[in-house]
Amino acid sequence: MILTNLESIPGKTITQHLGLVQGSTVRAKHAGRDIMAGLKNIFGGELEAYTELLQESREEAISRMVEQAQSIGANAILNIRFSTSSITQGASELFTYGTAVKLN
Repeated sequence: MILTNLESIPGKTITQHLGLVQGSTVRAKHAGRDIMAGLKNIFGGELEAYTELLQESREEAISRMVEQAQSIGANAILNIRFSTSSITQGASELFTYGTAVKLN
């Protein structure tokens, strides 16, 4: 499966447009991570626990999007985008979407 944020792949031809595919995950913050993040806010530095949480969320959302694309016969997803939103206090959604196509 080819994944890209480009609208086309150089040297490839879109032979079939299969439509929008998407994947999402909703994750809640962990109390222990919040305590460490609070300390980092005071002293500065990367919030590594949240970086890890976001990476896991992206991977899960992409995996779900790829599953959906495979189920409709796509071999590529073009123009991939990510979005985040707050669902409730302490929980956020990471959403990814793109255009499923067949490439030649």
